[in-house]
Amino acid sequence: MSAVARLRRGLVYVALSLAAFVSIFPFYWMIVGSTNKSADIVVGKATPGFDLFNNVATFFATVDVPRVFWNSTFLAVVGTIVTLLVSSLAGYGFEMFRSRFRERIFALLLLLLSIPFAALMVPLFVLVSQMKLVNTATAVILPGIASIFIVFYFRQATKAFPTELRDAARIDGLKEWQIFVYVYLPVMRSTYAAATIIVFLANWNNYLWPLIVLQTVDNKTVTLVVSALTSAYVPDYGMILVGTVLATLPTLIIFFLLQRQFVEGLTGSVK
Repeated sequence: MSAVARLRRGLVYVALSLAAFVSIFPFYWMIVGSTNKSADIVVGKATPGFDLFNNVATFFATVDVPRVFWNSTFLAVVGTIVTLLVSSLAGYGFEMFRSRFRERIFALLLLLLSIPFAALMVPLFVLVSQMKLVNTATAVILPGIASIFIVFYFRQATKAFPTELRDAARIDGLKEWQIFVYVYLPVMRSTYAAATIIVFLANWNNYLWPLIVLQTVDNKTVTLVVSALTSAYVPDYGMILVGTVLATLPTLIIFFLLQRQFVEGLTGSVK
């Protein structure tokens, strides 16, 4: 290997190491901070401390942990299931069924992605209020059911779906919904795994819309509760970081359980 090639490889490793450090350091700071006192965190202490159990006890004494985690879990799980069902059906339909206006409608949907959510909040809240859904789980889940991005993702993934399987299923007498359930779903499981991670993370970390429509303490999610802790006159950063770590664990578990299928889904693998 020439000197130029070694130098180039060395620079690549240095750049990748810096990128890895920038990506990992916030997570490291969160873990380490949860073991320190608030005063130590303020001065920038970056080494583990001995106050983890005190911070955990303070967090559990301050926050109704079972309640807020149940709220977040319910919204994330139900929202993910319904969104995957509706959006995958839409993506399947857009790709499998041809019509005169199909591409125009799909282009219009993609154009709607350019509209920021901030522009939709007021009319959306008025609509939810008129439907008497304010301060309910339905108000949080309903706006995200038909996710344009997930519809687009499933349509693109469906392009790799073998049409021979669909034709064979039709010859065997299966109806379209049976083809979707018994043929399409098993074949596209890696796509569903990748979409599950994306949608679950979006629902679990959803902050702005739940902040608007969930107006009682009993309905607050863990994201809202941890954020509210920072508004104290003297925030206890150790306790807050414990809550942040606990709030991060479900998303990490979901990702590690589905990481192989996630990679396959993003690379377009169809088995």
